[in-house]
Formats: sequence, structure tokens, C-alpha cells
Amino acid sequence: MKEEASQVLPVSREEAWALVAEPFHLPDWWPGYRGVEPDRRGLAENARWTVVRSSRPGFMRKPRGTGLILIRRVSPGSELSWHDLAQKLDMGVRLEDEGGETKVTTWVSGPIWRIFAEGARSLPAKAAARLHDLCDTASVL
Repeated sequence: MKEEASQVLPVSREEAWALVAEPFHLPDWWPGYRGVEPDRRGLAENARWTVVRSSRPGFMRKPRGTGLILIRRVSPGSELSWHDLAQKLDMGVRLEDEGGETKVTTWVSGPIWRIFAEGARSLPAKAAARLHDLCDTASVL
């Protein structure tokens, strides 16, 4: 099963990518995480990042616990995807030019039972909305 959400961000794709590509900003826009500690490779395929989970419990997972994500795909300026090892879900974000703005698509995929058990169905819509809000705030500063 794959859940997706899209929004148009009021910034260029390069500006949106600068936000998405910074590992320490992941918790700012991906609602399942409260913190991140990237490994020495930073934003690179096969990098392993430690994440601190949100305060919501999940299927066999403690609230505010730590976990590991594996960076699967980094396509500079356009795509970032990762696999959450504990949740056994793939997640990601794609950026596309939309005139002078950027269309962002966030997604989560995995077995349907896992998506429901983890409460992950709403993550893409929340992530897209958070990215929009962050970019909208930055565009007026």
C-alpha cells in the first residue's frame, strides 16, 4: 500500500531541496520523528541515521524511543527516500518544478496492516503541510 500527498510550495525547487537535504531538518517536516543523528556520511545513499520517535506509541514501538533509518535514494534537487527499520516502512519526498514554485509529493509505503498499525496513513499529508508551512514562513522573512 502506498499513501501520497502533494502540495505546491511557494519557493524554488533549489530552496525546497536545501530544507529537505539538511538531515537535522527532517524532524521539522516529517511528523514521525522528534530528532535525528545522521551518521558520518550525512545525506548519502546507504547512510544510517538514528531517529528519536514522536511521543505517539506504535506497533511494538515505544513513544520517544530511538530507531534507525536507512537512506535509500538521494537524487539531489529532486528526491530523498528512506527505510525505517523498526516500522518496516519506506518513506520519501519528491520535488518537481511548478512554474517558479515547487510541487512536493511525500509518501509512505509498506504492507497495509503495518501502515495502519503504525498510524502512518496520515504522515504524507502532515509532512507536505509542514513543508509548505516552513517554506511559506521562510519566503516572507
